[in-house]
Amino acid sequence: MDFPSETREGTEDMASLKYWLWLTTRKGLRPEHAVRLLEHFGTPEGAYFADPGEYDLLSDLPLPVRTALQEKHLAEAEGILADCERLGLRILTLGDADYPDRLKNIYDPPAVLYVKGRLPAFDEEIAVAVVGSRRPSEYGKRMAGRLGLELAREGALVVSGIAQGLDTEAVRGALKGGGPVVSVLGCGIDVAYPRENRFLYEDVAAAGALLSEYPPGTPPEGWHFPVRNRIISGVSLGVVAVECGVRSGTMTTVRQALDQDRDVFAVPGNADAPMSEGPNRLIQQGARLVTCARDVLREYEDRFPGKVRRPVPLSGEEAAARLEPRAEEPEEKHTEDAEKAVDKSPERAYIDRSALTDDQIELLAALEEKKLLADDLIELTQIPARRVLSALTMLQVQGYVAERPGRRFEALVRFKTE
Repeated sequence: MDFPSETREGTEDMASLKYWLWLTTRKGLRPEHAVRLLEHFGTPEGAYFADPGEYDLLSDLPLPVRTALQEKHLAEAEGILADCERLGLRILTLGDADYPDRLKNIYDPPAVLYVKGRLPAFDEEIAVAVVGSRRPSEYGKRMAGRLGLELAREGALVVSGIAQGLDTEAVRGALKGGGPVVSVLGCGIDVAYPRENRFLYEDVAAAGALLSEYPPGTPPEGWHFPVRNRIISGVSLGVVAVECGVRSGTMTTVRQALDQDRDVFAVPGNADAPMSEGPNRLIQQGARLVTCARDVLREYEDRFPGKVRRPVPLSGEEAAARLEPRAEEPEEKHTEDAEKAVDKSPERAYIDRSALTDDQIELLAALEEKKLLADDLIELTQIPARRVLSALTMLQVQGYVAERPGRRFEALVRFKTE
């Protein structure tokens, strides 16, 4: 599917972007409607400046959509542009040279994608989606984490959502495997969903990219996720189903993958386990059986000869050890004697506040008495999460703070007293 390119060195100019945003925010407009309009008018500007009567020529578009196209206000689009600039998001459109051909050639590609992080060159990557239930078994968690880890170690780009359950396990595994990872969201990129994964959002953006077709601030709605799933399969060469029921969002992703002519893989499970019913049925119907990343990557190594790596294989025990979360360290009781002992510790050097930013000063002050989780620091200081994470990173680089078991942070220095 070809769309006129309006790119300048790979990115849309701001004047053009506002018309893309105007188009994609029309009430009732679906992705396939946007494609139809672009085919007819050539560009979003062409659709914007068209006479109302021209919309009626597109009788295959629903009447509410044709009516919404007559609303020419650009304030919403300009507000989205401002939000993206504030949040450091890139806006990728169907007219952008960096838009993946894999995704462009599905039936209903998103006309606009919001990107946080580094956009991979999907068409040059062995992109593999790992998907599964939000309520997995321990076996499912182990397999999703192990596949994410192995795929990343062996040269694949892991794609998933970032929901609770197997999405989270696959993403964490890929991060621990040292590879890039992409998470596709069913809400605005600035809306952490689920809330407990907000730090994982930052990790994914740092190692790869977060993608969404929804503007900043868009809350998660139930219907967003089945629609979102076509992007997960669309940017990928194949989809691995780890655990799922036969009627589930994962099976929706599989059906979309088949419609898009993608490969489908499945992890076998116990015959009497409800969450294995979906993958087992897929294997019966011809999906490739998968027990490790090698089962997936051998399908692609001839097409991507320079991509597949062959590191020393990990045993099941080694993979489990890498994926095992660090044990929580018992919280220390703060007593007057303990405080005196800390004051006498030769390991905590004195530093001058003038060498630190305001955020770093507040965090070190909060850490003077005991080790704290990042969540605790955010609550105590009321500093936004992104700034807390950034400041903690710099403090660790400078040797002023260390991360201990249980993801608790400890101050290694203290302030000079006046």
